[in-house]
Amino acid sequence: MTVEAHKETMEFQAEVSQVLNLVIRSLYSNKEIFLRELISNASDAAEKLRFEALSDDALFEDDPNLHIRVWTDKEAGTLTVADNGIGMSREEVMETIGTIASSGTRIFLENLSGDAAQDSQLIGQFGVGFYSAFIVADKVILTTRRAGMEPQHGVRWESDGEGSYSIETVEKAQRGTEITLHLREDEKEFLDGWRLRQIINKFSDHLTIPIEMPKESIGEDEEDKDQEIEWEQVNKGVALWMRNKSEITDEEYKDFYKSISHDFEDPLAWVHNRVEGNNEYTSLLFIPSKAPFDLWDREQKHGVKLYVRRVFIMDEADKLMPHYLRFVKGVVDSDDLPLNVSRELLQHNRKIDTIRSANVKRILGLLEKMAKNEADKYKVFWEQFGKVLKEGPAEDFANKERIAGLFRFATTKSEGDGETVSLDEYIERMSEKQEKIYYITADSLAAARNSPHLEIFKKKDIEVLLMTDRVDEWLMSHLDEYKGKSFQSVTKGQLDLGELEDEEEKEQLEKVAEAHKPLLERIKEALGDKIKEVRVSSRLVDSPACLVVDEYDMSQNLARVLKQLGQDAPMPTPIMELNLEHPLVERLEQEKEDQRFAELARLLYDQSLLAEGGQLEDPAGFVHRLNRLMLDLSE
Repeated sequence: MTVEAHKETMEFQAEVSQVLNLVIRSLYSNKEIFLRELISNASDAAEKLRFEALSDDALFEDDPNLHIRVWTDKEAGTLTVADNGIGMSREEVMETIGTIASSGTRIFLENLSGDAAQDSQLIGQFGVGFYSAFIVADKVILTTRRAGMEPQHGVRWESDGEGSYSIETVEKAQRGTEITLHLREDEKEFLDGWRLRQIINKFSDHLTIPIEMPKESIGEDEEDKDQEIEWEQVNKGVALWMRNKSEITDEEYKDFYKSISHDFEDPLAWVHNRVEGNNEYTSLLFIPSKAPFDLWDREQKHGVKLYVRRVFIMDEADKLMPHYLRFVKGVVDSDDLPLNVSRELLQHNRKIDTIRSANVKRILGLLEKMAKNEADKYKVFWEQFGKVLKEGPAEDFANKERIAGLFRFATTKSEGDGETVSLDEYIERMSEKQEKIYYITADSLAAARNSPHLEIFKKKDIEVLLMTDRVDEWLMSHLDEYKGKSFQSVTKGQLDLGELEDEEEKEQLEKVAEAHKPLLERIKEALGDKIKEVRVSSRLVDSPACLVVDEYDMSQNLARVLKQLGQDAPMPTPIMELNLEHPLVERLEQEKEDQRFAELARLLYDQSLLAEGGQLEDPAGFVHRLNRLMLDLSE
């Protein structure tokens, strides 16, 4: 059976061209990484074949010895990287090569500043992969055939990286993928066999798949050039994670991380363990220094690879690490799991649960150690991954308190905009009489710092956590206490300061509320169903009024967040609290004319809503009322 050769020429998507140009420009000083990327992809293809062949031995096609081969043609000026791994079908080539299949592409492009130095830093978060070939090549040809398909189902992809690519059906006898790079004139250093061996030893020495190059002979005769190529392995082929920790240098750890993560930034930290006994396995886990662009994507892949006795089984093994630690990269190699382990088996395997639990403890331990001994490093971690870690208490109840101990917050006593205060530091600074950890959630740090709800706390010198991340509202619904201290929102319910509140003040407040009951009732009547009730405030010192919700109601900030996310969240009906000592409230109480009283009451309500970061239903009406008041005052 023959297959008609079908050739198409297609344009790159606009964003692909942009990313390609940036990759070529920004990574020019680090250009040797192209070989690391191509060899890593070839290794993944070989390991995937080995795994698929566990259930279908015919995929080996009488060629079970997996390898990666690298060779050059100095006359043609080409460098080729080939593997006899799983290969790709035409559809797979279109999916993975014709487009940049990362969901982070759009976000990546939105973050481009035009500053070459800054933009080059973004590359490390995005990853480079196959497209790094264009750093050194002005034309790239990829020829591939998927294992199990007939030779006539080969695919050839070709591009100069400028704006288009061609794809056609060709005959390919060998399964796997062959990538030929036509090197630019100023990149001929990569035709040198010694130079290539140096790069392979640096980045890919640990790969268990043999990397082979033609054996070089000194003083080779011209007549010997037509002899069959003799291949020699140029990498050690020993899995780095199986070596003794004392034998591995920091540079080797960093290079290994880069090869498995496709990141060219150094990792922030790593932990390497060998566990023996009933459940034997080795883990090598890394914390990146930069967050990837797809960190918040629902389809984001986990970064831990599963091996069984050095045989690659599964990429992105989400059962080995919880979702809130999805930024962790690394490998787990088990001696006890069956080689044909499947995703279904992983879901019900007690050994996997044990490995997962141990992985979590190691990462949390690594972060605790970093927070204690390397504050600057931990600051970098928190800026990159703090929001993700906040998902932990809801997902991992068993480690809830350990995770909370790693959190950092801005507070009413911290300087600048950074989140630097831990819960332990907060508790250390609490007065003896303080029983609760107070916090406020808001849209921004400025809105939190200037909230009228904090006035009594500032007066009494009580520290309050300032929370401004979207995830904070969800976090606090799952984090009710820390080391015996319960959390209390300063915007919910009747304010209870416990022993910090003077009994005389309480009694005085009750007497004042009773004495001004007609004012409270009149405001409630003027505002109608906009508010649940009006009461005298113990929170306010400088502001005339504020809005709060009942203790078990959804906060107004959470309702706004859900609305922004497209959820149909009804806004809770607030309670209005008044500062009876404020001149505006005193003036309001003296107003006899009902219409003017209603306008002033509505102005107080609107101001309180704005102070909360809320949006007015009728901004124009608010402006008209304010203008009328200003005109009245000017007369």
